[in-house]
Amino acid sequence: MTTVQSPRTNTPITADLLRGALDLERTERGVLPHRLPARARAQCADPQLAMAESQPSGVRLAFRTRATAVELDTLPTKRRYVGAPPRPDGVYDLVVDGELVAQAAAVGGNTLTIDMTTGTAESRPGPVATIGFTGLSDALKDVEIWLPHNETTELVALRTDAAVEPLTDRGRKVWLHHGSSISHGSDAAGPSSTWPALAASANALELINLGLGGSALLDPFTARAIRDTPADLLSLKIGINLVNTDLMRLRAFAPAVHGFFDTIREGHPETPLLVISPIYCAIHEDTPGPSAFDPGALSTGQLRFTATGDPAERAAGKLTLTVIREELSRIVRQRAVEDPNLYYLDGLELYGESDFAELPLPDQLHPDAATHRRIGERFATLGFGALGFAASGFRA
Repeated sequence: MTTVQSPRTNTPITADLLRGALDLERTERGVLPHRLPARARAQCADPQLAMAESQPSGVRLAFRTRATAVELDTLPTKRRYVGAPPRPDGVYDLVVDGELVAQAAAVGGNTLTIDMTTGTAESRPGPVATIGFTGLSDALKDVEIWLPHNETTELVALRTDAAVEPLTDRGRKVWLHHGSSISHGSDAAGPSSTWPALAASANALELINLGLGGSALLDPFTARAIRDTPADLLSLKIGINLVNTDLMRLRAFAPAVHGFFDTIREGHPETPLLVISPIYCAIHEDTPGPSAFDPGALSTGQLRFTATGDPAERAAGKLTLTVIREELSRIVRQRAVEDPNLYYLDGLELYGESDFAELPLPDQLHPDAATHRRIGERFATLGFGALGFAASGFRA
């Protein structure tokens, strides 16, 4: 931890200094970025969703300055799982003129201890943490501080040794992406190296990441949030959470997908919309959910998931990843007859069975840092093209 030397400038943290957040809540100590608007949050009391949407994946402080030193006071909430190894502290990425130049972690903050065997959680308050970056050039530059993608983060104070101003519009297209914990960031190396952040950087796009861990569930309020958010490109990664929560059956799935798309099209009637089916996940390819922690792995201090459904239950309408890929492909083909801006990308092109053999999912569900990079690089090519989305997708 470093300390900014005087003289320094205190800059109020306001919405015009933040990118990637859909709402900014005033708290007793500062501000809390949210990735879902207040109206959406009020319609669902699920603690998993509340935790996921308040974790600022893709959210960054963005400003222009000549400062050589930057100091940020934050109040993070760190998760601890009973019986599992400690999670690493969240990472703050400092990006200057588009290049990652430094990383830091916040020591301190609140702690949320979760017992997966009982479904209970205990919150313990902690002190405000301070991170600092020094030794920067005194040239005028664009500075972004990407907030930890996996820690709820209240922003308390921003101090610099030179004035800051919000970044001006750089003429970049806005890409809004919605998905599961894999899009949220899972076990990426840092907030600017989740696969959506890498793909956005490779294509000079402004990212709004609505990857919501455990919560990509075709919720109507999420569709309305997407509908009401200005964006030039949209993508939806659908599937894994519907399987691993065992939330719905095949009868409900197709109408729910249609309804989700219909709502989005109310606000984005012609915006390019890419639908992405699930990447490869061996435990759920042909076995329904729900997912559960593997008790044998937990007994040895490892965190690993297993599928608890029975493949025979597919006959009763239980969902698997194979079923979802088939249905999404069919739905997109059907709708694309009247929607020429609707595209489909098979998630197996981003990460398939051969990739799993080379880069296995460490906990059987989430990609590691190397896999995030591979998916991001592939999406940068397959997901985007000269016309917005790549020809590798299809239209009917």
